[in-house]
Amino acid sequence: MEHIEKIIHSKIFKHTFGIVFIITMLGWAGFRFATIASENRREVYNISRVSADQGIPVETLVITTKTGTLYEPLSVKNNRAYVSVARANGLKAGQRVANGLIKSVSRGIDLNTGMHIVRTENVDDGIQFAEFVADGHFVPLYAISNNQVHIVENGIATIRNVVIERQDSENAYLSSGLNDGDVVILSAVSTGDKVKTVK
Repeated sequence: MEHIEKIIHSKIFKHTFGIVFIITMLGWAGFRFATIASENRREVYNISRVSADQGIPVETLVITTKTGTLYEPLSVKNNRAYVSVARANGLKAGQRVANGLIKSVSRGIDLNTGMHIVRTENVDDGIQFAEFVADGHFVPLYAISNNQVHIVENGIATIRNVVIERQDSENAYLSSGLNDGDVVILSAVSTGDKVKTVK
């Protein structure tokens, strides 16, 4: 045991151990540099590198004026539905509901329910949908955040303010903010990101 302790505390052992340690560390560093160089030569896919060089791949929608339909749910019973003030303002006589029509929308509040009465004609009981048809710009709701969308301008994600005139559970009808030919980004991006449209 004393013999082993003498060897461990000797200068030769300490120098030998130090040299072996340094050689091991240099070998590890050389291996890492060689591995990185090899990956770069083989052009291993790196999302950060691709995004910086070519742009983030994004899905887009080219805006055009078109006829679109939004769907407002109505709970109908005996050709009658009750809706709030805000919803009553978006409904009108003659609007299609399933296989029937809206006959009238009361402007006064029903004192028993505090709601407006929507009278329908030839509409089955249950949840039905009143159709709102318009010509204009329609965008999926998930592409809008805080009344803003991202559009592609010169390959860069740029913010654009929009005004939602009406919406349903999936789409929004915009009254302003976009023009025909604008390219709306449907994927998650940040303002200023370089983007590449996916066909």
